[in-house]
Amino acid sequence: MRKKKRIALLGATGSIGKSALDILRREKADFNTVLLSAHSDREGLCSLGREFPAARLALSGSAADSGGGIAYYGKKGLLDAIAASGADIVINGVAGAAGLEPSLAALEAGADLALANKETLVMAGPLAFARAAEKKVHIIPVDSEHSAIFNLLTVHGVENLEEVLLTASGGPFRSYTLEQLKRVRPGDALVHPTWKMGPKITIDSATLGNKGLEVIEAVQLFKLPPEKISVVIHPQSVVHSMIRLKNGAVYAQLSRPDMRLPIQDALYWPECTGDRAVEHLNFESLTLEFGRPDGGRFPLLPLAYEAARRGCLYPAAYNAANETAVAAFLKGELSFLDIPRIVEYVLSRDWTASPGDLEGILEGDRKARAFAETHIRTEKL
Repeated sequence: MRKKKRIALLGATGSIGKSALDILRREKADFNTVLLSAHSDREGLCSLGREFPAARLALSGSAADSGGGIAYYGKKGLLDAIAASGADIVINGVAGAAGLEPSLAALEAGADLALANKETLVMAGPLAFARAAEKKVHIIPVDSEHSAIFNLLTVHGVENLEEVLLTASGGPFRSYTLEQLKRVRPGDALVHPTWKMGPKITIDSATLGNKGLEVIEAVQLFKLPPEKISVVIHPQSVVHSMIRLKNGAVYAQLSRPDMRLPIQDALYWPECTGDRAVEHLNFESLTLEFGRPDGGRFPLLPLAYEAARRGCLYPAAYNAANETAVAAFLKGELSFLDIPRIVEYVLSRDWTASPGDLEGILEGDRKARAFAETHIRTEKL
């Protein structure tokens, strides 16, 4: 009989968390939920606590004890909860740079890390992998694209790889002209044609900033130079990514666009088991389209390649500037096309310092945000 895995789920009330909970409810024979966290959704977290009474509860966005069975509060409380949970695997569905320290805490606690928080590897890939190696644990990607590549390379071997092909839906504005992009408002950009996600990642999908982050993540995750990673626009989001081998063969992972599949794959890894996570594809009515991304209209993608090539603190600065610009866009302080301009401005600064330890990375993140905020306030974009 298989031993139950102890699961900690960070960001339990968000989009990744909701998909993960579907699996944890369905596969109770295989998993024990030992920790659930949310940032500010106290009511949602307390409801989950009643459903999973054995799980510790952590509310990272609140410093005050408000009852309801929540034992851990604030950022420190979340890190303490991870350390005390005894989890075998931690699913990190926290959005943005806020997910970095929880990822490192999970690895430090000796848990495998099912990583949906791409910022962990964008900001601190070498540090995260060094900690994983020290603790003899694994980082398992949950992004649908990186999960596909991870599984394909497990079968075919990285030594046979010529190129990774990351697919991108292209977002809702892939056919817009520059003139049309100038008129995009937050409400327009918050409607994704394929996926249901949080506001920040939905905007990132519309700007191709999310794909830029995924390029940097792939560089770290698969130890590849940026020139071995290509982006292909694929509006249907059925092909989750592909690998091209040295012999010319291309292998792809296809499924309906549903995050439950990569989450389930991560939870059961290294086994390939569990009940069917998504509905079967109907090939009789399936149409697949592919195209090339336009870096002129969506410059966040080439800027990500530049950051990946430069290394050092450039990837962390890219992420910090983008998070700051997206937040300003959502508040109506910037136009859609101002987002990449802010990122380009921040990357024009000197980020050649070695990332070093966590404190150095967080200081670089802070400085990049300050540069972006000052530019937003003082420059007419």
